[in-house]
Amino acid sequence: MNLMLRVVSVFLGLVTVGWGQDVSNIRVTPFAVKAPSTGVWPRFRGPRGDGITSEPLPTVWSETTNVAWKTEIPGRGWSSPVIDNNLIWITTAVETPIAPERAAIVRRDKITDKGMADQMKLSGTISLYAVAVDAKGTIVRQVLLFQIDEPVPVHNLNSNASPTPALAHGRVYCHFGTNGTACVDAETGDVLWRRQYSLNHGVGPGSSPVVFDNLVILVCDGVDAQFVVALDGATGDEVWKTNRPPMKGNEGDLHKAFSTPTLIEFDGQPQLIAPCAQWFVAYNPRTGEEIWRVRHGDGFSNVPVAVVNHDTAFLCTGYMQPQLWAVRLGSKGDITESNVIWRIKKSVPNMPSPILVRDHLIFVSDQGVVSLISTTTGQLQGQRRIGGNYSASPLLANDKVYFSSREGNITVLMPDAELTEIAVNALDGQIMASPGVWGTTLILRTDSALYGVRDTSK
Repeated sequence: MNLMLRVVSVFLGLVTVGWGQDVSNIRVTPFAVKAPSTGVWPRFRGPRGDGITSEPLPTVWSETTNVAWKTEIPGRGWSSPVIDNNLIWITTAVETPIAPERAAIVRRDKITDKGMADQMKLSGTISLYAVAVDAKGTIVRQVLLFQIDEPVPVHNLNSNASPTPALAHGRVYCHFGTNGTACVDAETGDVLWRRQYSLNHGVGPGSSPVVFDNLVILVCDGVDAQFVVALDGATGDEVWKTNRPPMKGNEGDLHKAFSTPTLIEFDGQPQLIAPCAQWFVAYNPRTGEEIWRVRHGDGFSNVPVAVVNHDTAFLCTGYMQPQLWAVRLGSKGDITESNVIWRIKKSVPNMPSPILVRDHLIFVSDQGVVSLISTTTGQLQGQRRIGGNYSASPLLANDKVYFSSREGNITVLMPDAELTEIAVNALDGQIMASPGVWGTTLILRTDSALYGVRDTSK
């Protein structure tokens, strides 16, 4: 694999304006950790994990316009904000410089892919925190969860605090991959339990936890092992653990993945859809039993989340040549030959997740090309280059789509055939985290600050 390819292996009919979210004929129901409300954004991509809200958010802002508050966040992390009725929660890693002699040992012994050595960030001791911010942007709580004396390297595009927390049952579930998982009492800030599964992520952690009933489900797709595990939300005890399907080949770096699972209910039965290297897989979230699998080829380092509409799941294959596949639900076992409806290759993202607008998908490539396709046929309905580079997943709010670039620009488009541009808004710093929503306030995280963006004229 040449250097350029190694760098990118980090992971991590016409339509009309004004589409509503008509779900009258959908057989699949996305699970919400809590009933969606204006004060709840409880996990990665919101209550249903799909990045969709009906809230009327602002479309125009800057560092000096429609920013209700801006709060500097200590440390470094790419986790997205999650919100209950009172507080915004994020995670962060406070890092100390690494001693030169230690750095030489880490580069020699801890970087499995030597071709990526120059793209890896090394740190001394790191302290991993859960941080709570109130509605005025004030930091009200910093909870130390783990201190790691000899952390493993992470890719420059990743961080030691990339997985997004999950909120449920009055608790905050914070996951840091191999560095540990912890449960925090959302009211008191007390740490209720800690748990750790050692794993070689290769380039750092990425998958975020999801909650089903009383279970906290973690996807652990590393270089050395690949499995899904469910913990008791109250105690942290392991309830079930299921290995991924067999991987072909012996190169562990081609077996890793970073996608967050999607929880749905299909025909009255729950499913946990969890893409991984070489396979798309769905499990029974109560037991970990596999329901179906699809062999998608040699793709790996999957990051995008699966989205589901009607009876079809839409999934991305990962690096090196990403494809987007449509898979019909309703069957069991290996359904590769029977249930793949279509697949496309052009401008498919490696990192940002797709978003659904009725019977169309919108997605942005890592290089800033936005595509609109039919969910029925996979045919392209519209395309627009918006520039920049993208890791964050888009947000659909009140029939407008928000795309956040690594360069700190947020482009707002209409989901029509022309992908009409509404505005381009710039903030200081880099954006890797996907946005959150708190009522009519847009919560954005850059590499240094958390923003509350809303119409300040009201």
